[in-house]
This record gives sequence, C-alpha cells and structure tokens, in this order.
Amino acid sequence: MTDAPRPRRRKFLVVVDETPECKVALRFAARRAAATNGLVTLLHVISPADPQQWMAVAQIMRDEAFRDAEAILHQAAKEVNELTGVVPELEIREGRKKDQVLELLKQDPDISVLILGAGTGSEGPGPLVELAAKGVGNAYPIPVTIVPGSLSNETVDALA
Repeated sequence: MTDAPRPRRRKFLVVVDETPECKVALRFAARRAAATNGLVTLLHVISPADPQQWMAVAQIMRDEAFRDAEAILHQAAKEVNELTGVVPELEIREGRKKDQVLELLKQDPDISVLILGAGTGSEGPGPLVELAAKGVGNAYPIPVTIVPGSLSNETVDALA
C-alpha cells in the first residue's frame, strides 16, 4: 500500500521587522492562514556586515544581528501561534531584503502569497511595498497582498 501524497498547504510569507505595519501584516497573514487552513512563514533579513570593518568586529556585529533577529522572529511566531494555534516557519537570511525574499520564493514553492504591511509615515510605504506597487518587471512571482499599516485589529480580523 502506498501513501498518497499529502495535499500542499499554502503558505503566507511575512517579512518581519519591528515596524508597526509589520504587526498588521502579521495579524492579517495569521488570520488568512487560519481561515484557509494555511501556514505562515516568517522571514527576517539582516543587513550584511560592512566589509570595511575588522573581521572580529564584523563577526561580533553579525552575531548580535542574528540574536536580535531570533528575538524578533520568536515574538512574531508567538503572536501567530496565539492567533492560529500553529507554529510558523522561521527564516533568517542575510543580504538585501528583496534578494532574500526572491531566493526564499524560489526555494519554497508552497509559499503562495506575500503579505506586506504598508507604512503610514512620511518615509513612504516601505521599499518592498514600493517595488510591488510599481510592478517593476513583475517584482514578485506570486500574488502580493499589501495591508495598510493603519488598520485596527478588528478591521484586520473582519477582512481576513
């Protein structure tokens, strides 16, 4: 008797940082995943160390950045778990955000939607949102949901 292949569960990818709009995107992704029996993947990208710095100092800074990334992801994972009852997948990458998002999308074909929170400040919506909004060369190979960073939890829950 052969085991039938398990149906793929679609994954919602959230690029996690410490911005207020990220919390809104995180909640939206968790609610969508719960409503559709999906999963959430959380990605945090750290900037590479400056190659001009001494190697020992650069390694210390890199280690600190990874520890900070782990703390940020674990807090986000706790929020997702509280909302969905499911433990999300966690990814820490080093490099440019756009490049790391695209690389993860290549490596994980189950990721089917990228959820981005749009900033509400004077700095603009954020570089990943700007890239998606401009549609530069079909910036991402999957659908992108841009969630306004100003939405309340109640509004997000109603929309998702």
